Amino acid sequence: MSTCLTLKKSNCKNCYKCIRHCPVKSIRFSGNQAHIIGNECILCGQCFVVCPQNAKEITSEVEKVKVLLASGDPVYVSLAPSFVANYDGVGIGAMRRALQKLGFTDAEETAVGATMVKREYERMLAEEEHDIIITSCCHSVNLLIQKYFPTELQYLAKVLSPMQAHCTDIKRRHPNAKTVFIGPCVAKKDEAEYYEGIVDAVLTFEELTEWLAAAGIPLEKETDTSPESRARFFPTTGGVLKSMTKTAPGYTYLAIDGVDNCIAALRDIESGKIHHCFIEMSACAGSCIGGPVMEKYHRSPVKDYLAITEAAGEKDFPVAQPDFTEMQKQFAPIERRAQMPSDYEIAEILRQMGKTRQEDELNCGSCGYNTCREKAIAIYQGKAEVSMCLPYLKEKAESFSDSIVNNTPNGLIVLNEKLEVQQINTAARKIMNIRSASDILGDLVVRILDPKVFLEVLESKEEVRDRRVYLAEYGKFVEETVIYDRDYHLLICIMRDVTSEEDERKKKETIREQTVDIADKVVDKQMRIVQEIASLLGETAAETKIALTKLKESIADE
Repeated sequence: MSTCLTLKKSNCKNCYKCIRHCPVKSIRFSGNQAHIIGNECILCGQCFVVCPQNAKEITSEVEKVKVLLASGDPVYVSLAPSFVANYDGVGIGAMRRALQKLGFTDAEETAVGATMVKREYERMLAEEEHDIIITSCCHSVNLLIQKYFPTELQYLAKVLSPMQAHCTDIKRRHPNAKTVFIGPCVAKKDEAEYYEGIVDAVLTFEELTEWLAAAGIPLEKETDTSPESRARFFPTTGGVLKSMTKTAPGYTYLAIDGVDNCIAALRDIESGKIHHCFIEMSACAGSCIGGPVMEKYHRSPVKDYLAITEAAGEKDFPVAQPDFTEMQKQFAPIERRAQMPSDYEIAEILRQMGKTRQEDELNCGSCGYNTCREKAIAIYQGKAEVSMCLPYLKEKAESFSDSIVNNTPNGLIVLNEKLEVQQINTAARKIMNIRSASDILGDLVVRILDPKVFLEVLESKEEVRDRRVYLAEYGKFVEETVIYDRDYHLLICIMRDVTSEEDERKKKETIREQTVDIADKVVDKQMRIVQEIASLLGETAAETKIALTKLKESIADE
């Protein structure tokens, strides 16, 4: 498998969108990064299309083509017929002139090769006995069958793709020529690399557009029509059938686009439900005009289809049809290395995700897999991690936070901006004698507390810290901290029960007052005694009074 798609690791944000949209789940997550599994990928390009961070890149072959141009050999372009949809108002003549300015010898339409391919399909239907024929134009469909439905290879038409047929014809007509295919497809890069000697390089429309812009070569607005261009219908859904003469009796002709629809049809074939059919299959919705490069940068299905119909004629290109032996192509099964776990191993992985019962398997798809069992299989195969399960992470986080909230000795109340109670912990309920959280959740806080401090913080957005208040209705003293969360628009109240501290303080105050009172009485009594003694001894009481007064003040200070 070639590395047609690469990953910019720094841009992968662990969103799993590529897995959700990958029809064969050929993406592995490790270290919070997505990795494409080469031997499972069918190169449909959906991960490239949907990635919100543009972390998936199509490998550019522009430099490779420049080397071909510098080699001295003539280099011909096979231009996919979908170009008329990608480049508005530009015909083959204008494209040829622009490509020649880049250094190419000439440019021809791949629709020439498509004409040869459709004639080979007609010959197969007329001369050979087939129960089912599946077209082989789409390399992604071919890879899908080779990797996931190898028993259906017997039905895949052993015929060159239009790209290969055309490039083979160019090299037959122009010895020593090099060929470059330009189109909207990622998979064609792999097809060219795997079947060596036919197509020397592949560019996407995006690569060509950037190259023309860098070279300062504008595309002239010049359309063209030709009655001998019926094969230009090929890049549309049903385009192969539209170009064919369907005269073989007993066959049903149908066109299927989109990988999911192709998979469903292949499963029906596998189960024996379909017979005597000629099936045109395209991996992209809308066929090639819905290719990954066009879908990402130029997605207008109706407008694109109309552009194709305006360019296509009613007759075939005049081509020298090769012998059927020259049009043949062999397909071999491609083995995937992933091993399947046993039911016991799946159950053990599900248990690690907190799914011990069938009702725990939500099958929400947030991880990118359709079911929890599919996810468990992916974990076993090393493609996914337990932590990719959003309900599991949410439950784990909530369990952790709930454990902290409910075990802290401080009371905690969370309000929204309407002053409605959103959360209340055990300690807070104990302070206010609330039996159950459900008794107050969703109700206004005024039911249990004076809302004055909350209104104050909500208006000023300034927090209040460690304010000591008496909750008369509960007979409790608390130190209150109220914070406003600007991000989530919530009021958070933290209450520390200081009733016992307040009781201890009052007890000490009472003891102090009693001590002072006793000291007063002792002083008064002592003063009387001193005065009596002083009168007897003829001494004044002034000095003694001063000393005793200091003693009293000293006791009061304690």
